[in-house]
Amino acid sequence: MPDTLYDQDILLWSEQQASLLRRVANGERVNGVDWPNIAEEIEDVGSSILNAVRGLLRQAMVHLLKAHLFPNDMARGHWLIEADTFLASAGDRFTPSMRQRIDLDTIWRRVRATAASEANTALAALPERCPWPLDDLLGSSPRDLLSTLAKPEGKP
Repeated sequence: MPDTLYDQDILLWSEQQASLLRRVANGERVNGVDWPNIAEEIEDVGSSILNAVRGLLRQAMVHLLKAHLFPNDMARGHWLIEADTFLASAGDRFTPSMRQRIDLDTIWRRVRATAASEANTALAALPERCPWPLDDLLGSSPRDLLSTLAKPEGKP
């Protein structure tokens, strides 16, 4: 059975802690600030945003691959719009410190394996490494990204 407000009602805990922190910021001495859990929650906020950006990039790659693997499908336009939406959202949430923490090749390998099995496509038909640098994913249109994917690896 939870024995602290943090365990029982995180919403109420967060509201109370925010109020106490505002008082501390105004120079008031207060008791009851739950420093260990506040530190953990602040860290969790950053991790959540990083994971959200990774997930948005993954979703964008899934839709880009669908558009690449099924160029004549009626849903292709929808997939490109979805990819654009996911990439824009990732760009909105991206911060410079995330650059070293986002492993595009790991994300790509998972997307590639899933896409290959769903499309009955040989993995060899898809690049082994992510074909897009992070800056391109965050700053290029899905159609431009697709044109890069369509080129044989290692060729401009």
